[in-house]
This record gives sequence, C-alpha cells and structure tokens, in this order.
Amino acid sequence: MKFLKGSRDEFEKLKDENSWDDKADIIQRQMAEVFGAKNLSFLLGSGCSSFWHGEMERGIPTMKFLAEEFQTLLAAEPAADPAQVFVSPAQKTELRDKLGIDLSANDLKDNLEQMMAVLINAHLFCKTSDKEELNSLTPLVENTITGIKRFVLHKCTNGPFASGDESVVALYRRFYQALTTRARGLAPPWVFTTNYDLFNERAMDRSGVSYSNGFSGTVERRFNPATYRLALAEQLDITSRRWAAIDGFVHFCKLHGSVNWFEESAGLYPIRESHAPLDPSKDRVMIYPTPSKQTASFGSPYADMFREFQRQVVQDQSVLVILGFSFGDEHVSNIIFQGLSLPSFRLVAFMDPETNDITRELAALGDPRIWFIWGDGKEAGKKAHYFDGVVNQLLPTSADQKIDQTIEKALQTLLVKQQDGGNG
Repeated sequence: MKFLKGSRDEFEKLKDENSWDDKADIIQRQMAEVFGAKNLSFLLGSGCSSFWHGEMERGIPTMKFLAEEFQTLLAAEPAADPAQVFVSPAQKTELRDKLGIDLSANDLKDNLEQMMAVLINAHLFCKTSDKEELNSLTPLVENTITGIKRFVLHKCTNGPFASGDESVVALYRRFYQALTTRARGLAPPWVFTTNYDLFNERAMDRSGVSYSNGFSGTVERRFNPATYRLALAEQLDITSRRWAAIDGFVHFCKLHGSVNWFEESAGLYPIRESHAPLDPSKDRVMIYPTPSKQTASFGSPYADMFREFQRQVVQDQSVLVILGFSFGDEHVSNIIFQGLSLPSFRLVAFMDPETNDITRELAALGDPRIWFIWGDGKEAGKKAHYFDGVVNQLLPTSADQKIDQTIEKALQTLLVKQQDGGNG
C-alpha cells in the first residue's frame, strides 16, 4: 500500500516489520483529520458501484466492461426476449453495408463513448443530407443510438443488486456511517457522483441519513436547486424558539442525472423523480456516455448541480476526496483543476497515480496538497483504493464501530489460538 503527499512518501520511515494494518491506521488517522475540514466534499465515480465478489459482478460494470458486454451481445444470436435485443444483427449489418460503420471495429468496440460519437455524427449527416438514400437511413441510426442508451440504462437497473443482493448497498451504507464521525458544528458534507444508479439513495434511506438531493415535494418530487440552500434543524426549546442544525445531514448531487429522473413539458420545475421504468427513446433521463456530455451539462438541471460542485470546490479550506473516478470526464476534471489554483484547496485521490496521463501529471507536480492513496488490499487480489477497501479499512470509524472491530479482532485471535491448540 502506498501513500503520497505530493512527492513525500508517508510510509518511507516505517520499518519493514510494520504490517498492512499499521499503514491502514496511519491513513485512518490522516483521514480523520480530513473529515474535520471546514468544507468537505466527495466525488464518487463508476468504480464505486462496481463490486466483484466471488467471480461475479455484484454491481454495475465500469465503461470498459460495459463495452465488452455490449460486443458480446452484438456477436450473439438474437435473444428470444425482444427487450434483451438492444441492437439487432440486421441493424449492425445495415449500418456496415450502407454507411460503412462497423460497431465491432477495433477503434469502436472498446469504447462506448467513441461509438456514440460516430453514430451521433452519422445521424446529423443523414438527417441533413439531400440524398434520399442517406436521409432514409436516419431512423436506423436513431434506433441504434436508442439501443445503446437502453443497454446502458438496463445495466444500471438490472443485476444481482436488483434481485436482493445487498453487497453494494452495504458498502455505501458503511461509507455514510463514516461520515457520521464528522464533528458537530461543521458544515454538512457534500457528496457528488457521476453515477446514474440509486445505491446512494438506498443506503442513506436504510441508514436513516437525512439528505438533500435538490428535489422537493412528496407526491410529485421536482428538482428545485433552491433546496440546496436549506438546512434541516431541530427545535431545542419550544418557549424560546431555539433551533440547531441536525448532525449527519448530507447534500447529495448527481452530476450526470439518474435512472429515475425524467423531463416533463416545459415549466418552472420540469425535472421529476419517477417510480416507473423510463424509456430512453422518449425521456431525457441521464447524460449518456457521449462526446456531448460537456454540452449536455450546460442545461438544467445539470448546470445547477455543476454550479454547486464548482461553488463547493472553490470555497475556502475545501477538501475534495475522490473515489472510483479516474478523471475521464473533462467537464468534471476542469472544476477540480480550478480548485487546485486556490492555496487552501486539498485533493485526496484514492487511485494509482499511474492510472492515466492526467493522474501522472498531478503526481509529477509534487504538490503536498495532492494526496494519492493506492496499492494492494489486506486480502489477496484486492486493492486498497477500491471502494470496498476504502470504506472497510481506511475511512475513520465512530466509537461504536471501533468497539465492534476490537471485539471482532479479539474473537478472531481466540479462534486462531483455539485451532493452534489442537483441541478443535
């Protein structure tokens, strides 16, 4: 396990006999100090909702694995269930023969974003063409784009997590339990995510965490950015009307939208939360993985949420903790870079600095305000910087959780001694 603060290795002075747990304790203490920051924010990426356990994906695959699965479906025979056919073999063949677009070409098969970019450009070309043979292909391209959107939405709403598997929700619940260690009187933390899924909301609901997600109302919950300026308070004294903000409150922001959002006809608050399944061919549900993500983020409600993200990052004494995000979204990364231009901003990234060119450049700055934490996890085959490793071993814990962990370690020690004793 590695821990860099700028160019300084925090584990450099440790002796060889120091265990993995010793290093984890150092990170926990440092993160406890981070949790005491005046303005604390988290950015959760797709890696947080992907959780492999027992050779099986329990959550939602990251973009790389989504692309691989999409190619597998393209190569397979048509499914008996039409709902499972996202792009038919006939569509794929017609695209290749009439437009020269091969969805399984080397420069497309590993990148859904690049595939969508090609199709969106082809759609614009066909739609504006004066030639009837090209203009007539517009529905084909539209249906293919919709099929890819349906596939992404399907993967975000179906899986073991939709059939009773609580593995991923349990990880998110531990994450929000860690946030309760934040001292009283500090501003509520902000949690920003680029994910479309509902793991955060389910975790907070089941843990009794009070949060604001930008929506107001009961029967018809509509997006109203003014709710982010409100606080939840409890009345301490009825006679003197004394109030105090409740502890454990969280501001929650979904930068790319959600699987349960849809847009109604134009109005003051047109974005609503839905309890019914949505159709990506009719509803503007999410910002899909396309090169137009940055442009899409300029519209409501995304512009409002990105404004909150920017406002939080550039505040005085602001700390941003990154989990499962690899700087793949330029419009998100640019705001983080703005924060780094301020002397009081700190960035804590749970990732390998060799992940990509951007992380290598950040590490090369040698800036002590930029922390990288990564490496092997406590168990073989696990990574410390993966979401499960972070929430289970590296985030600060409350007093009650520490007692539970101490009891668990003591019982494990007793069990080992019992087995070593040879008496069963």
